[in-house]
Amino acid sequence: MQNVSIVIPALNEAKCLQRTLRQLSLLDPPAWEVVVVDGGSEDETVAIAISSGVRVIHSNGRGRSLQMNQGAEAATGEIVCFLHADTSVPDDLIAIIDKTLSDKSVACGGFISLMAGESTTRWGVSLHNYLKTYYAPLLFRPRLFFKGLRLLFGDQVMFCRRADFWDCGGFDPALPIMEEADLCVKLVQRGRIRQVNRVVQSSDRRVARWGSLKATAIYVYIGFLWGIGVNATYLKKFYDDIR
Repeated sequence: MQNVSIVIPALNEAKCLQRTLRQLSLLDPPAWEVVVVDGGSEDETVAIAISSGVRVIHSNGRGRSLQMNQGAEAATGEIVCFLHADTSVPDDLIAIIDKTLSDKSVACGGFISLMAGESTTRWGVSLHNYLKTYYAPLLFRPRLFFKGLRLLFGDQVMFCRRADFWDCGGFDPALPIMEEADLCVKLVQRGRIRQVNRVVQSSDRRVARWGSLKATAIYVYIGFLWGIGVNATYLKKFYDDIR
């Protein structure tokens, strides 16, 4: 079985990080290592990570791309898995990742993301997020779609071989948004992108703030503008951080 390093970019995630790290401690088989890359948290995020016994890196700056690149650089596993601090994963996560990437024709994988909160499950938003993994590349990158491109996003828990990640340049640190989609476009040159038929659960905090209809509209709008080549810095203004 290949060694899997889990990289968690974090910024003021004290409310959910402890639960996430507790779940990771129960993985069977276990992860090779867990690396939390902090972007300058002002809450107890770093203290929680340290008390959980995982490796903590202080990022040179804020921004998921920068933080995830630093985590991947520090990782020592053959596979790197990028996990958001507010996302729950199945106990057999490592076995799923190993099985998926044992197929040499697959360069990257991710899961079906189910968005939920304390009192509701966002079935409609979750369905749209599932479908856009397929329809977005079909609409905007049809040649790559038939080559195996699927567009995965952060809450889908992306994973790939560390060597492939660096061979294609990793996440673009200049991108404040859509960095995962950009990585998928680069990785498909090395193999298919696969959405695994298993579920991870992510916090609905952004949808709870915006409402389901507004959230879906924003996701579609950002995706469309990205697809036609609008600068990601412009797109970021529609996608403020939610904590």
